[in-house]
Amino acid sequence: MVKLFDAAEVAKHNTSESCWVILYNEVYDVTDFLSSHPGGPSVILRLAGQDATEDFDPVHPPGTLDTLPQDSKLGQVNPETLSPPSPSPASSAETSALVASAATDEDHRPPLASLLNLDEIEQEATKRLSKRAWAYYFSAGDDYVSKNFNNTVYRDIFLRPRVFIDCTNCDLSTTLLGHKVGVPFFCAPAAMARLAHPDGERGIALAAGRFNALQIISNNASLTPEQIIEGAGPGQIFGWQLYVQNERAKSEVMLRRINAIKDRFKFIVLTLDAPVPGKRELDEKSNVERGYNVQTAERGAKAPQRPGGGGVGQQLFFGTASDLTWKTTLPWLASHTDLPIILKGLQTHEDAYLAAHHAPQVKAIILSNHGGRALDTAPPAVHTLLEIRKYCPEVFSKIEVWVDGGIKRGTDVVKALCLGARGVGLGRAPLFGLGAGGQAGVERTLEILEAETATCMRLLGVHKISELRPSLINARRVERDVYDGESGMDKRGLWTRSKL
Repeated sequence: MVKLFDAAEVAKHNTSESCWVILYNEVYDVTDFLSSHPGGPSVILRLAGQDATEDFDPVHPPGTLDTLPQDSKLGQVNPETLSPPSPSPASSAETSALVASAATDEDHRPPLASLLNLDEIEQEATKRLSKRAWAYYFSAGDDYVSKNFNNTVYRDIFLRPRVFIDCTNCDLSTTLLGHKVGVPFFCAPAAMARLAHPDGERGIALAAGRFNALQIISNNASLTPEQIIEGAGPGQIFGWQLYVQNERAKSEVMLRRINAIKDRFKFIVLTLDAPVPGKRELDEKSNVERGYNVQTAERGAKAPQRPGGGGVGQQLFFGTASDLTWKTTLPWLASHTDLPIILKGLQTHEDAYLAAHHAPQVKAIILSNHGGRALDTAPPAVHTLLEIRKYCPEVFSKIEVWVDGGIKRGTDVVKALCLGARGVGLGRAPLFGLGAGGQAGVERTLEILEAETATCMRLLGVHKISELRPSLINARRVERDVYDGESGMDKRGLWTRSKL
């Protein structure tokens, strides 16, 4: 017989010595799980003795509870004893206003077809996302310098259209790592998609399938890889993002899972631009405003302390290894997967040069500053592209070079491709598409970008991706700001000095 608990009885178990939570009307004793929770014990302790379903559901893949020991499930809560959740004191008035405005917004939800660019998609999503979700998606490091510059740098590159060219037909298809894709842009890894909409990463996957677009699934996705790829279209391919864990065995278990689905997962993306989390104050502030103090919550659990207010980003990075090196990490990866490796987060030509030395294990690199969410004032991908062209252009012939960060228009995509990028990543855009309308919102996002890219290519006098070249753009204004110092490519003895 299932034991029935009153909510008041559950509420007494609210310490690190005895921690119970209610999830989907079931009562769980998670005391022994506190120290091993990937997000740290404080996330659970803040909800100890309470119904934690609303916080748990959007950030944990279905089936997560099955991993808990069988005896941790104590019984069910008597639903009649549950009180409706009360807003935190700091946000009660705001919540009431949001509820009222949400009802009004539902009556006036604009058709997705009326949203004409990615900024309008983001504006619509912002109306509908919870404050916590919006803060996590929108936030960036320190003063947002890198985040903003990622986009504005494209405004300083000018196009050089050719005329008297038949532009009737335009083919956006290309290949990424030898796999044919329908568009030159891809969905970059972005965590916690179900914070935006229940469709989550699977909604992104189904939308990407309509365009035969590649998707890289985040290490911190809110659905399992198996759930995300379910129903994917024929020929649709995926990559898996890896954050190596301090406990290497955890990463090795995940690599085995991905190795077992090689018909869909064609490569591993090793993220290197965030060995520690950046200081994302907006994200951290959202937890403080919810009455949550990390240091206070974790002190009782004897857990490692984390800086700042402990936003979603801080929680996700807990346990991530910061001791990766060229010498040790790539051989370790080679011993656990034979899938091609893509290194994400390179921000200098020197590191691009070193990465090319590790071909064929390393097949591609993604020039990225983590969407401006890690080291603020780090360079945009465009600067690194120009550095590579200046110091070691042979890299482009040895490995594929992809970019992400700041893409808002089809002209941005075309400019990156003209500079030598093979693929262009979209991070926040699919998430805001989800927020605006679930899977259909992501489809609208990709549809807009596809049409803008095709229009730009036609007006440039280009029929296909392979015809895009540096002579179609003028990047002189940006080149003035690109690194102009001594190259360190020969300092580590891995290659001879570049022939330039």
